[in-house]
Amino acid sequence: MRLAASLLCLCVAMPIPATAGGAVATARSAMQLFADHCFSPYMTAAKAAKTFALSGTSYDFYDLDPFSSAAPSPATQRAVTPGTDRRCEIAFPGNYADQAAQIAVQALASEGITTPAPLPARYKESAETTLLAARQLNPRRVAVVHTGTRHGTNGPETYLLVERLSPAASTD
Repeated sequence: MRLAASLLCLCVAMPIPATAGGAVATARSAMQLFADHCFSPYMTAAKAAKTFALSGTSYDFYDLDPFSSAAPSPATQRAVTPGTDRRCEIAFPGNYADQAAQIAVQALASEGITTPAPLPARYKESAETTLLAARQLNPRRVAVVHTGTRHGTNGPETYLLVERLSPAASTD
């Protein structure tokens, strides 16, 4: 199931099949961590290290221009995406991409982040993408949310990602 940017306001609960208890529990926990923390302007690298310390998952976080008085945190997992100043991502084994898209939609709605914004051309959808959309955070900032699957070390992994565009990139 693909969620187009125009359907981002659709909030339908999608159950995660109850098989392989450990993997399902990890997927549910990881998606909830994303929903609860990745849209918070108060998340810091230190908080991310503690918050996302969930067995069976990986995360990536940086904030080059924090909202709070916290010190900027550099990218540590992979390079900064050009034109962004913040990334929050969590990934875990298995294909839960449709559920991840629904969780991301619900998290955006619960935070009141519902105003569409133009998606920068550098963001590309792939066959494994279930959600790729841009939303206006405030008059100067845009968030790009991306969910889907990719090849992990032990097969497919699901990811949920939000990147905040730097002010100059938000107007491109």
